[in-house]
Amino acid sequence: MRFAVTNSDYDFTIDQLLELCVERQGSDLHLVVGMSPCIRINGELVPIQAPPLKQDDLEFMILSLLKDYQKERLEQDWELDFSYAIAGCARFRGNVMFQRGTLAAVFRAVPFVIPEFDKLGLPQDIKRLCDLPRGLILVTGPTGSGKSTTLAAMIDLINSTRACNIVTVEDPIEFLHRHKKSTVRQRELGTDTHSFSSALRHVLRHDPDIIMIGEMRDQDSISIALTAAETGHLVLSTLHTQTAPLTITRIIDSFSDDKRLQIRQQLANSLRAVISQQLVPTIDGKGRVAAIEYMVDTPAIRSQIREGKEHQLYSSIQTGHAQGMQTMDQALVKLYKQGKISRDSVLEHCIDRIEVERLMQNSFF
Repeated sequence: MRFAVTNSDYDFTIDQLLELCVERQGSDLHLVVGMSPCIRINGELVPIQAPPLKQDDLEFMILSLLKDYQKERLEQDWELDFSYAIAGCARFRGNVMFQRGTLAAVFRAVPFVIPEFDKLGLPQDIKRLCDLPRGLILVTGPTGSGKSTTLAAMIDLINSTRACNIVTVEDPIEFLHRHKKSTVRQRELGTDTHSFSSALRHVLRHDPDIIMIGEMRDQDSISIALTAAETGHLVLSTLHTQTAPLTITRIIDSFSDDKRLQIRQQLANSLRAVISQQLVPTIDGKGRVAAIEYMVDTPAIRSQIREGKEHQLYSSIQTGHAQGMQTMDQALVKLYKQGKISRDSVLEHCIDRIEVERLMQNSFF
């Protein structure tokens, strides 16, 4: 066995560090050998007052959380995703990997209570999406942009208002959903299923109305999601892309040339919306607010996807106010004019600096 550490005299236990992360309203706890533990607070990494971690300290912390089969997977794959919960505190999504021959870990705090939709600052039109009988809805953005929270709020809204069968496939499970008006079955990779692709191939046998896929990560998951969305299911998933047009390009480019025409047709037929988001520090420095780019399936959008004219999507979103659409730059400027974020934050997070400069000068926007 690679791991042989059985004790540690470090100042904090792993549970104490995780509880401290939640207490300080941090989003992530970072643990790496040679540094003090750090908590990400409002997007910034803040070290806690503690000695630098030694290799044995970190090994002991991580191994105390893992089951035997997880330790074996970590030894075999050199990386591991898993979930962990502290009663009365929070759940955590953990990722462990090797770096320079030592372990490193990050824990994302996931509240037990699912945030209410109306408190997330999302476009109200997204509520309409939750009532759709079929189609594909994508939530995109960089790591830590709140994609999982948005998805959880949408699933919770469906769960509270519709009598459906909801099936999720996650790696790992983050927010826990209890049965309300709907029934919810949550499957976790490594615990409830051997592989993402296997879980997705079998998910249709569970008679689902709603399918939530934690991440569309390869051709298999994208193909199954598109097929399910076409055949009478509402499918929600995430991608690590920055804007709606880039999301379309990423999906198309995942396939070889001979399959792209078919994927374009499927995507044009099934896509209902792309919600691209990032979290921006508030002007008072006490939190972060979501900036949302929003694209819906107008006839023009469907035609551009079908005909391979992704370069025209941005213009369609820009001029789609009547359908509730907005670009990321428009969303950032709107937050700036509402006094929620600073000019510097707009310029730091924008897509097109010239465009946001123009929008900030436009008093009618």
